[in-house]
Amino acid sequence: MLDSHHDGYLSQGNTIKKSSPFEIKFIELGEKTLTFIQLIILVTIFFITAFVGVVTGSNSLITVPVMLHFGIPPAVAIATNMFGLIFLSIGGVIPFLKTEFLKRKDVPLLTILTLLGSLIGAILVPIVPSKQFPLLISLFLIAITVFSVLSSGENGRSNQNKNPKTISAISKNIAYLLTFILGIYGGFYSGGYVTTLTACYVGLLGMTFIEAVAVTKLLNVFSSLIATVIFIAKGLVDYPLAIILSVTMFSGAYLGGKFALKMNEIFLKRLFITVVIALAIKTFWQWLSSGGG
Repeated sequence: MLDSHHDGYLSQGNTIKKSSPFEIKFIELGEKTLTFIQLIILVTIFFITAFVGVVTGSNSLITVPVMLHFGIPPAVAIATNMFGLIFLSIGGVIPFLKTEFLKRKDVPLLTILTLLGSLIGAILVPIVPSKQFPLLISLFLIAITVFSVLSSGENGRSNQNKNPKTISAISKNIAYLLTFILGIYGGFYSGGYVTTLTACYVGLLGMTFIEAVAVTKLLNVFSSLIATVIFIAKGLVDYPLAIILSVTMFSGAYLGGKFALKMNEIFLKRLFITVVIALAIKTFWQWLSSGGG
């Protein structure tokens, strides 16, 4: 069990100890090691998921399980991954800064709701068992994603278009409530958080798909930041690994954002729904394999 003086399992103080050029010791976690090959695998997976995840989200449904597979403790894996998500979101939002997507009047309110929800979620990490969360969120994201696709016109834009006057008050309030609730989940685990939020904004706030991608990337900067601050206070972030993965995720997300701006809405939506369904099936299968709870 980690104590409040945990400095990371790749390092002890400022020194990284190695038993060989290809092996990095987990100093504070017994005999477990992270080999050079495993580190390369992590970097590769994190780069690819960051590139694609700018559009699809759900990075953590892939990255966290991989970290767990390499013997990284669950709380440390979630916290270190969350640290990296800050830089993924920053890298992903930079290409959109010169667009009109982030100038919506409701962005400040969405940001506040996200911050409050994420704060609660991060506090709940040591308290609430998270075993069922991946299953629930993957089922939910399929439902809301299908809804967002069905509510879209052939040109890839929402049938409600971008005129706020065409969005009902009920639809807006549901979207605001979901922003807060999903913010709690985002601060708690994050797997599928941005994906579901993207579909929510397309279906309920009438955003175009690329607009929802831009807005959710901005919100995820704040969500990941507030959660990471809590994790750092609890001594759960492994800094050497977090720095490596943060640079990787920033690079992948920045390139992914540039790519997304060049693609049309129909292509992005197809990519989105394909990845979402694949991840949901993967998560559901893992849940069944573990005994269904």
